Amino acid sequence: MRHRLIFLPLLWAAVSLTAQTTSTQDVEITAEPHHHLALENEFVRVFKVDVPPHADTLMHWHRHDYVFVTLGASEVSNDVQGKPPVTLKLQDGETRFISGNFAHIARSLSDQPFRNVTIELLQDERNKSRSESKNDRGVTILQGGTRDVLFVKDGVKTTDVQLSPGAIIPRHHHAYPHLVVAVSDLELKGDNADGTASSMMKLSAGDIQWVPAGATHTVTNVANHPARYIALEFQ
Repeated sequence: MRHRLIFLPLLWAAVSLTAQTTSTQDVEITAEPHHHLALENEFVRVFKVDVPPHADTLMHWHRHDYVFVTLGASEVSNDVQGKPPVTLKLQDGETRFISGNFAHIARSLSDQPFRNVTIELLQDERNKSRSESKNDRGVTILQGGTRDVLFVKDGVKTTDVQLSPGAIIPRHHHAYPHLVVAVSDLELKGDNADGTASSMMKLSAGDIQWVPAGATHTVTNVANHPARYIALEFQ
């Protein structure tokens, strides 16, 4: 009986050590349960991320540079492997570029979930040498809205578009494909330059849509509320 009593604490210690070791193991982003793959093509892998209040992700890898678009205000602890944690206070629609090749844990510190859209740039290695020019940045004032170029990284131009009800983006041409990330609910009408039938884009906040290259059109916010989205153009 005495040997059995000694054995049980040793067994419990071994189980606890195993659990601790397992909990610190890192996984690929595709195996992290809070990251949900929404789109993949030759340019991007897009994940919808949803971390409940006061919850943690697993330690997971970001092998590529990426852009993330915050959905709703949140406070997060960014615990990068091998570095001290950093607290981030993020606003709705806040968009950041992050250089890849690291593993981290994201901890939601607030009573609100940490939600974002994470866009991995799959051609980052090929495009790292393309530097951002001062001419790439700037705000374009529209009739009832703005287009703010936030940054150009790895050959991808990221723009914050905000439109009042009825606001119109004048005629423009998309020489490259782009990704739309809806920060608010969207109801946008595109009028083609050649006079063909108009197209509609209806998205809920947090939705995404991939748009092929080649369109020449105007865009109108036909909803009765302001529209905001982030556009990533793959040059």
